[in-house]
Amino acid sequence: MDPFVRRLVERLHDPARPLSRNRHFHTFDTPEGRMALKVYRRLNSIHKDILACVKEGRRARLFREVDAEGQHRIELHFERISGRRVSHLKAAELELLAQLPGVRDALEGDL
Repeated sequence: MDPFVRRLVERLHDPARPLSRNRHFHTFDTPEGRMALKVYRRLNSIHKDILACVKEGRRARLFREVDAEGQHRIELHFERISGRRVSHLKAAELELLAQLPGVRDALEGDL
């Protein structure tokens, strides 16, 4: 992952130093900025699903496989709806997901 994209995603997730998309519209009008928004939205959605399971007193389990391209296949099993969510993340995206509050605790030793 491009270091600039990574920094943008980290800033978007940082509640202490929020990065306004309106104020910095020129940053998000570039290919790197659009990629950062895409990654941010996807990680944010996964993060919300994980925390929803924890809030209901259930467990989200993670099963990880790495393919030939180095992408991690993340499969979250949700007991609350007897369903699952499958996502393909790069190693850097998985690291960013693990840094979000509550994710490491929710997934315990699966990460």
